[in-house]
Amino acid sequence: MVPMNIDITPNDSGLPGISQLRTIVGAVMTVGLILSVLALIVSAIVWGFGSNSSNPHLASRGKVGVLVSCGAAVLCGAAVTLINFFWAVGQQV
Repeated sequence: MVPMNIDITPNDSGLPGISQLRTIVGAVMTVGLILSVLALIVSAIVWGFGSNSSNPHLASRGKVGVLVSCGAAVLCGAAVTLINFFWAVGQQV
C-alpha cells in the first residue's frame, strides 16, 4: 500500500489574530534593528576610548561589540529571507 499524498500549506486565515501577530513580529524586528544600531554606536565609542587610552582590553571589547552588533543587524534584516529559504528546502524533502 502506498500512503496518500498529503498536501498541507500554511494557512493565514485559520486562527484569529494572525495579522496582529504579523504586525507584532515586524515591530520586534524594527526594535532589534534599532538596538543593533545603538549597540554599534556604543561599541564604537568604547573601541575609540580604549584605543586612545592605551587600554587593549577595552579596545578589544569594543571591537567584539561592533562585530556582534553588525551580526545582530544582519540576522534581523535577513530573518524573513532565511526562514523562507529553509521553508523551501523543507518542502523539497
